[in-house]
Amino acid sequence: MTDLTALAAAALGEVAACGDLTALDEVRVRWLGKKGAFTEQLKALGRLSAAERPAAGERINEAKEKLHAAIAQRRSLLERAAIERELSAGRIDVTLPGRGEESGGLHPVTRARLRIETLFRRAGFEVASGPEIEDDYHNFTALNIPPDHPARAMHDTFYFPDGRLLRTHTSPVQVRALRERGAPLAIIAPGRVYRNDSDMTHSPMFHQLEGLVVGEDVSFANMKAALHGFLQAFFERDLAMRLRPSYFPFTEPSAEVDMSCVFCSGKGCRVCKFTGWLEISGCGMVHPNVLAASGVDPERFSGYAFGAGIDRLAMLRYGVNDLRLFFENDLRFLTQFRSLGT
Repeated sequence: MTDLTALAAAALGEVAACGDLTALDEVRVRWLGKKGAFTEQLKALGRLSAAERPAAGERINEAKEKLHAAIAQRRSLLERAAIERELSAGRIDVTLPGRGEESGGLHPVTRARLRIETLFRRAGFEVASGPEIEDDYHNFTALNIPPDHPARAMHDTFYFPDGRLLRTHTSPVQVRALRERGAPLAIIAPGRVYRNDSDMTHSPMFHQLEGLVVGEDVSFANMKAALHGFLQAFFERDLAMRLRPSYFPFTEPSAEVDMSCVFCSGKGCRVCKFTGWLEISGCGMVHPNVLAASGVDPERFSGYAFGAGIDRLAMLRYGVNDLRLFFENDLRFLTQFRSLGT
């Protein structure tokens, strides 16, 4: 058998000289692989006498174990060095001068909300707000929504174990504002609302605009004029508007608000499904039960209310075709609105 001491020294020398993991793996195969030098030594044990084999086998195994340990130690050092090189290559010198900063911009939904607030403030409205975590009374009962109404179902509403819920509309602000301030009153309540729905035109969290005017001799005609004036100011163009009879538990009479399509000017296109009209809002005269629940005398006061999706208004104003783009935080999309005014 070859002198194991010299063989082991040669193997350990090659391990120590390895400068990368690839070279180390080649050394391992050359010495410890199926056809490696130490494997050949083990195969040669058959040529020794029975008395010599145990001692020779023990010496070979000891040499192999030392080589295994040396390879493992060298591998650890090489891996650590590779990590340090990678970290060093990606190191940032914080003392270097900055490369310049890009100016930020408002989110398109925020732009739409600020524009809405500005327009209604000019018309004499105040901006009100309320809690996003509501109770059943303010979100449903005080708004004349019966216990068996589908809107209360758990597949539509996010409930907490204690019975509270994430508000499904900003209408509860009506009740809270009337109880706090009384009538007469003219407010809008923009804010986040939550419903269990998600696709290209719906989001589990979205933004809604609530409007409320309560006073003496407030009429349906007042509401129509306010809504028509708002839509034309918001979209900065002449728009036709129509009201279609509808039903909401908290208003009576109730109507859906349609405006002429902002993309085809009412001629008919794919966006408006070739009708020339876009549904934009729901509205109506405040139900006497809602006034009474809010501490307002329905025999003396009347009022109107309307609601619209701020996200939908923003989509129409800026030509966005997928609601989810507003919430994906893609800078390629958001930077398009950076230089726009509200």
